[in-house]
Amino acid sequence: MSATALIDYGAGNLRSVHNALVAAGADDVAVTADPDVVGQADRIVLPGVGAFAACMNGLAAIPGLIEAMEQRVRGEGAPFLGICVGMQLLADAGEEHGRHEGLGWIGGTVRAFTPAPGLRIPHMGWNDVVPSFAHPVLAAGEAYYLHGYHFADAAHVAATSSHGDPFTAAVAKDNIVGVQFHPEKSQAYGLATLERFLAWRP
Repeated sequence: MSATALIDYGAGNLRSVHNALVAAGADDVAVTADPDVVGQADRIVLPGVGAFAACMNGLAAIPGLIEAMEQRVRGEGAPFLGICVGMQLLADAGEEHGRHEGLGWIGGTVRAFTPAPGLRIPHMGWNDVVPSFAHPVLAAGEAYYLHGYHFADAAHVAATSSHGDPFTAAVAKDNIVGVQFHPEKSQAYGLATLERFLAWRP
């Protein structure tokens, strides 16, 4: 299996994601913030927990990291997986605690769920994943979520779930895929998702 770079920028559930990747069959996972390692990785995973701005600032604070990701993923086509806030960072901007620029790899804005009677926020627990089209990494099933913000008006919705109204469960464009749910907490469904990502040759 090819080398996988798991980005360490101070804002991810690294141990759980690392263990899940290994359980899914990855035999060479580098937990790293080194742009040189990222620039040579065969595939890249960007986890994320917490606030959008804090995560984006954490990425930007590491010299050369975003540039290495841009080159390896968008320039050279390495398979990329964003998880939870790691997916949200693909957006043009996030609106948590003010408006903050994202990576801008996939059009859209990360916005808070709209409060409604009987609707618990954050959205937490198991929910259906409904693919919007056939994709090598994504499948129908049930996954575990924990988030108060969602990827609104996404340009490349690959799967949806529902919390009051439908929301983006996954995005996909070329060699880039992002999931709002946590594969590392989604038991058999999550491991199968990671297995498909590790086998993906976009």
